[in-house]
Amino acid sequence: MNTKNDRTRDAILARIARETLQLETLEQRHSDDLDFHDLSVMWLRNALEAAYEAGCANRDSRPAR
Repeated sequence: MNTKNDRTRDAILARIARETLQLETLEQRHSDDLDFHDLSVMWLRNALEAAYEAGCANRDSRPAR
């Protein structure tokens, strides 16, 4: 069962994939034409930066222990 954190993480990754990599979905669709994409290094870097920033924002928003 997905926890709230898993659903939040998946939503963030899906948003990054759509907005940064122009991918409709991160779900496997069992078709080479749909599952394999040519992506520029710049797009990959932008996606990795967005994921890093999302992780930092999530870390900073957690309550202190």
